[in-house]
Amino acid sequence: MRHFRAAARLFRPAVEPVEIPYEGILLRGYFYRADDSGRPRPTVVMHNGFDGSAEEMHFFGASAGVERGYHVLTFDGPGQPSAVHEHRLPFRLDWENVVGPVLDFLATRPEVDPRRIALLGLSLGGMLAPRAAAFEPRIAALVAVDGVYHAGTAITDLLPLDPDEVARRARAPQDEELDRILDDAIDTNPTLRWAFGHGRYVMAAATPRQFLATYLDYHLRNDVAERITCPTLVCSAANDLFFAGNDRHTPQPQQLYDHLACPKTLVEFTAEQGADAHCHAGAQRLAMARIYDWLDDTLGS
Repeated sequence: MRHFRAAARLFRPAVEPVEIPYEGILLRGYFYRADDSGRPRPTVVMHNGFDGSAEEMHFFGASAGVERGYHVLTFDGPGQPSAVHEHRLPFRLDWENVVGPVLDFLATRPEVDPRRIALLGLSLGGMLAPRAAAFEPRIAALVAVDGVYHAGTAITDLLPLDPDEVARRARAPQDEELDRILDDAIDTNPTLRWAFGHGRYVMAAATPRQFLATYLDYHLRNDVAERITCPTLVCSAANDLFFAGNDRHTPQPQQLYDHLACPKTLVEFTAEQGADAHCHAGAQRLAMARIYDWLDDTLGS
């Protein structure tokens, strides 16, 4: 963070570190100005996901937004690096209560057009941002990079049990057999070892099973996705490490798209484009060009 802030001062316009009031503490973030004119402009609020930081969003949309004439606000919410490291704030499902204070902060900035604020979520943010948009009417456009309908399947797909059985047993007061299955999976699967290790920390879970039970609540089912009313762009990566789907279910972005009742667009990025990996890490120029083309059309930028 210290080195990023040192670099931020060198950009023109300079990238401004900001502190956003949130439930008695301050969330850290960065405000990117498209220019120093002070003229109200459309603004993109963006946040990361399960393990990424606000600083990383510089490369996943913030600098591209400035190039396209947008102000951009990035931030770490509960469960994300600065919030969990400095304040021990774990993730919370009701992400609208995180985004709400961020929008309150933006309302104090005269250079922000309050009628043209978009929200972009990356990775797990592709579920958190839609959750916020379902309950926060100030969001004028939503971008899910990539779309996530039920985050828990990234875990249950790697376990040797039926997903419905895992969900039921994870929430039981005690299940020593499932505890052993999870321990064995963590020992033998590097992806699960990382997911459970990091997940216990950011979800404030005492055991692997407690983390799993909590993470299984991170979904947009029960008509949450259907509540979204703003225009929504769902991005999809053909070979996503976590959410590409399998013989049990269709890809997560397609599931989210199918449940939306708002004006919606689905854009799939492919291996031929070099953009088929998780969050299109191999082709950011292409991904951001398409995303900001859509935002231009949607927000009338």
